[in-house]
Formats: sequence, C-alpha cells, structure tokens
Amino acid sequence: MVTLTTHGVKITVQSNYEEAHSRPTNRYFIFSYRISIENNTNNTVQLLRRHWYIFDSMSGWSEVEGEGVVGRKPQLFPSEEYQYESFCPLVSEAGKIYGTYLMENKADGSTFFVNIPLFKLIVPCKNN
Repeated sequence: MVTLTTHGVKITVQSNYEEAHSRPTNRYFIFSYRISIENNTNNTVQLLRRHWYIFDSMSGWSEVEGEGVVGRKPQLFPSEEYQYESFCPLVSEAGKIYGTYLMENKADGSTFFVNIPLFKLIVPCKNN
C-alpha cells in the first residue's frame, strides 16, 4: 500500500495480482487496484479528470487520460473519503503506475492537481 498527500488530498493505493483472471501463457496479466481519496481540506472538492502513466516491463510506457474515475466525478466534503476499484492489464509480469487527478475547489472554482503515488504491479512469485 502506498499513500501520498497533495494540497490536503490524501491518495492511498493498494494493488493486487488477479491470478484467476490472468492468462500467463498468453502474456495477459490482470492487476486490480483500490484507490482511496480522502479530502483533508476545509473545502468541498470534486475530481474532474485523471491522467495515468502506465509502465509495462515488456511494452514500455503508455498514458491514459479522461474524465472522472470509473464513470464518476466524485465530490468530497471536508473529511470525506471516496473509494473505487479498477484494473489494468499488462503483457508482462511487472509494471508500475502513477499519475494525477485534476480537482476543483467548489468554494471558489479553482482547480489543482493531486498526485497519485507510484504503485507497482508485480506477480507475487516475481517479488521473491
């Protein structure tokens, strides 16, 4: 599990290898991740966009950018937490992800970026 706080918004990520959904002989490895977004500011904030940098040890870097997360643009009041789960397919047994969320301060309409900490995607037997 990794955690990072930017501008009072705390991001915690837990990743897992999904063996039951992976097909190693076909070079298809599925990793799930659970993200917790905690608003530790005094203002209501809303997640508007995400920007991911994904590294697969076989195919290199790729980027994913878009609105919200898993079809939502969550709004968080002070001290509120939002969690969601998603997944990432890789063609190798190891990779990593990091990125940013574009957030809006609902009090004044200003926007700011929150860093998503780098988290690793590694098949457990490769960790030994």
